[in-house]
Amino acid sequence: MLKGNSLIKILNKTNLITSISKRCMSGVNFSLTDEQIEFRDAARKFVDEQIIPNASEWDEKNIYPAEFHKKAWELGFYSVGIPEKYGGLGKGLVDISLINETISIGCTGFSTTMFVNELALAPLHMYGSEELKQKYMTRNASEPIVSAYCVTEPNTGSDVAGVKTNAKKDADGNWILNGQKQWISNGGVANWYFVLARTNPDPNVPQSKAFTGFIVESDSKGLTFGKKERNMGQRASDTRAVSFEDVKIPKENVCGEEGNGFKVAMGAFDMSRPVVAACATGLAQRCMEEAGKYALERKAFGQEIAKFQAIQFMLADMAISIETARLSYLRAAWEYDQGRKNTYYSSIAKCYAADAANKCATDAVQIFGGAGFNSEYPVEKLMRDAKIFQIYEGTGQIQRLVVSREVLKQAKAGF
Repeated sequence: MLKGNSLIKILNKTNLITSISKRCMSGVNFSLTDEQIEFRDAARKFVDEQIIPNASEWDEKNIYPAEFHKKAWELGFYSVGIPEKYGGLGKGLVDISLINETISIGCTGFSTTMFVNELALAPLHMYGSEELKQKYMTRNASEPIVSAYCVTEPNTGSDVAGVKTNAKKDADGNWILNGQKQWISNGGVANWYFVLARTNPDPNVPQSKAFTGFIVESDSKGLTFGKKERNMGQRASDTRAVSFEDVKIPKENVCGEEGNGFKVAMGAFDMSRPVVAACATGLAQRCMEEAGKYALERKAFGQEIAKFQAIQFMLADMAISIETARLSYLRAAWEYDQGRKNTYYSSIAKCYAADAANKCATDAVQIFGGAGFNSEYPVEKLMRDAKIFQIYEGTGQIQRLVVSREVLKQAKAGF
């Protein structure tokens, strides 16, 4: 029989203790603080009173509800993650994610505007100069405005390295930007944009040195945007093409170092993907709430359909996936708040929560039956809104690539 010390020596040789310790969440408390509960409850009140009664109209008429976003800003929902020195509340990614989950219970088209605003701010958080932070973070905290993140182009989605939009220096060291971005959330309503552009035309230069990130003012001469897209779902979000024709960018508006833009743009996803996962979790939660209420009201064969095991199992599966998705995004957000690289966890959270949202929406429609296929009931919209979670912010397939690379890296190291 092995003694304790002998067993520890063996485990140490196999790197098992190290591997386990890296995956442990020592010191984590799953209880929300009183402040977090208060803020979450305020968000739910806003959802029940302002968003849910109007969401179907926004969807049907393809409306961007600007006045309601102003109300959300006034309640502090847009300033959660902005540091106090710039006028925000100075909270972490866990707090941001909790608020976005709650808002998403009402309408993920609405919450998309919020999380994309966080995505645009992420490069500033991580790589922006003090001057840029003072100028733009302070502006976002002091005015009811939103920002946009411009990376996707007509012929590039997941292939970020294929970006064609380019920027060249002029004689004064400023930059001249040309190109087009597509499917840009907040595209027509943003006050400013984070834009990724190629700054080294040499195709042989590695992507890690070929791109630069810029902050571009929305009123810049030569900046135009197209019509508001009418998408399958999340129609309350303002999604448009954005074009740049000889747009002049001051040299001080480079976000990060010149040539380091790919790292800046990709690093922002570590901050945004947990929030996207939280939004997907909120949609799944709404699906369960609507399906549960309907199952108690709808009668078939002389009793509420909630009494049938087939319905009970679908509701149970919803609950299981929601709780798991919530823990997943909280883990990813918590890792980020600890100052650790969370790419692995954020990809797991985004991938799992997106799939969970789609499954919950499909099952909710099934529980509603024929009524679920009708636009008079909310689950039809929820099902359309859910699909994009498997596409934007990196498709489910891209997330699986990220996770698998980490797993293989661990395998090579002997776990």
